[in-house]
Amino acid sequence: MKIDAQLVDIPLQDMEAEAERYERMGFDGLWSRENKHDPYLPLTLAARVTSRISLGTNVAIALARSPFSTAQIAWDLQDLSGGRMNLGLGTQVRAHIERRFSMPFEHPAARIREYVDCVRAVWDSFQNNSQPNYEGEFYRFKLNAPAFISGPLDNPHIPIHLAGVNPTMVRTAGEVADGFHVHPFHSVEYLREVVLANLDEGARKRGRSAADIELSGPIFTVTADTQAAQDTELEAIRSKAAFYGSTPNYRRVLAFHGLEELGKELSVLARRGEWDAMSSKLPDSMLERMVIVAKPGEVAAKIRERYAGILHRVSLYHAIPRDQPDGTWQAMTAAFHAA
Repeated sequence: MKIDAQLVDIPLQDMEAEAERYERMGFDGLWSRENKHDPYLPLTLAARVTSRISLGTNVAIALARSPFSTAQIAWDLQDLSGGRMNLGLGTQVRAHIERRFSMPFEHPAARIREYVDCVRAVWDSFQNNSQPNYEGEFYRFKLNAPAFISGPLDNPHIPIHLAGVNPTMVRTAGEVADGFHVHPFHSVEYLREVVLANLDEGARKRGRSAADIELSGPIFTVTADTQAAQDTELEAIRSKAAFYGSTPNYRRVLAFHGLEELGKELSVLARRGEWDAMSSKLPDSMLERMVIVAKPGEVAAKIRERYAGILHRVSLYHAIPRDQPDGTWQAMTAAFHAA
């Protein structure tokens, strides 16, 4: 198992220094999200100042971009980083795709399956100068010219990871992806009984199994030293988890644990903008399934204990506080790797 970190809540001006810091502290990988910044820009900055740590998107929103655009930036980052790029893609939800990105959303699982195939067709043209000849129902790559061919790389294989929660998307990832990003809104039981089972079902369509797919994901952790600080962090995560639970695509996790009506109630409160009320509705029993609470010196063992045999890579959902000493986290990553 590897331990990664998230490049989140970091000003772009400080991104290079933070990426250097994470590599120095012993983390195995860095992931950027499609939140306040385009997810590829932090990785561009990180690639310039690091040499060992892997880089990836968790996630970039595929349906907001053409396959060619995604293929090109991932290829450039693979080149810039010397072969350390992982392309993590997600579909997002209908409201954001249609009303934020102004793009079509119908048949997201079928679209993302074609999207992955099309991206790989573009990469093949870059590496082998092959003729563009991909045509699907939603995407096509039938035209290129020498001016637009990026050229071959020494390390041309870029793993593609897909993200999802619901069984259809998980099966699609099992069918076409190299890796799968679990959502932080999860329980170990849901991962075992829903995610792994459906991942395996999809993988068998291509003559493989879930064991051939790298599972990774950010996890909610509370690592403060004092009880008061832990309580503050835990309530912030409760609010975030309640927000996720209000989203119809993620309510399946609550339903799995017999809390389907809670999911519907959270959705109503979200539409009203009653955010504080939402947070208070999420029971402690559900939060305990989703959050690891431990001091920095104990968190490595607790993460391994919970996710051994399930995840290949874990990452801390929140950025590491910039005022915490590097040595605290160097000790954590060392303990994680030694376990």
